Amino acid sequence: MSDLKAIIKEKLGNGIDAFLCLKSEEGSVMPVLIADENSPDLEKVVAGDCRYPLAGIIAALLREYPSKRFAVMVRGCDERALIELCKLEQVDLERVVMVGLACTPEEARACGCARPYPREVALGEKVEASPSREVIEKLESLPEKERLEWWKGQFRRCVKCYGCRNICPMCFCKDCALEDPHLVEPGVIPPEFPAFHVIRALDMAGRCIDCGLCEEACPVGILLRSLYRKMQEIVEQKLGYLPGVNPQDRNPLTFLD
Repeated sequence: MSDLKAIIKEKLGNGIDAFLCLKSEEGSVMPVLIADENSPDLEKVVAGDCRYPLAGIIAALLREYPSKRFAVMVRGCDERALIELCKLEQVDLERVVMVGLACTPEEARACGCARPYPREVALGEKVEASPSREVIEKLESLPEKERLEWWKGQFRRCVKCYGCRNICPMCFCKDCALEDPHLVEPGVIPPEFPAFHVIRALDMAGRCIDCGLCEEACPVGILLRSLYRKMQEIVEQKLGYLPGVNPQDRNPLTFLD
C-alpha cells in the first residue's frame, strides 16, 4: 500500500511521534505502531481487509505517553469514536492526527453504517450505505410480550465472554458494572436476564457510534447491533443527538441544565 506508506513517512517527518495503523503478518491483520520511517513494518502495512477498535488503542497510548503526538488511520466509525471519546475527556484530539480511510463498497454494504467514511478521506473513495432496520422493524411489528420473549431467546445464548465490552471503543470504565457481583452474579451462564445486557445497553445510550464490532465479536451471534441502534434512534428522536457526528455538540446525557 504505497499511498499509506508515503503518508506514514510524511507524518513521521512532521512532528508525529508514531503512526497507528494495521499490518499483515503471516496471513493475519493486526495493529502496528510505527515510530521509525525506516521500520520494516512499513512494508507490511495494509489499509483494508480488517477492522480494529483503533480509537481505544489511541486512547491508551495517549494516557501512557502524555508528551507524545500520534497519527492514526481512521474509518468513519473510528473517527466517530475519537470525537465522542474527546467529549468524554478520554482523548486529547490536539495530540492526534487522523488519516481518513473510506470503506470499500463491499465493506460499506457488509457493515451498513450510516457514514462509512470519515470527514476527510486520504485513502479510498467515499461510498454511501444505509443501516439495516430489518430486525428492528420485525420486532416493532410484534406485541410487547413476544418482543420480550425474542430478546430473552437471544440473551439465553450469552456465554458472558465480555467480548462485546472488550472490543467496544466506547467502553473505558476502570470499574465495570458488568463485573459488579451485586448486579451480575459471578459464575452464572447465561447471565440472569435482563441485568447484564440492559446495563450495557443503557451505558451505550448516547455513546454508541454504530461500528458493529460488538456483534462481530459475539461468538454466539447475538444481534446486539440492532439493540444499540434502537437505543441510538431513541436518543436522536428524543434528544436530537447522534454520537460522534458533530465535535461541537454536547452529549445531552452527560450534563444537566
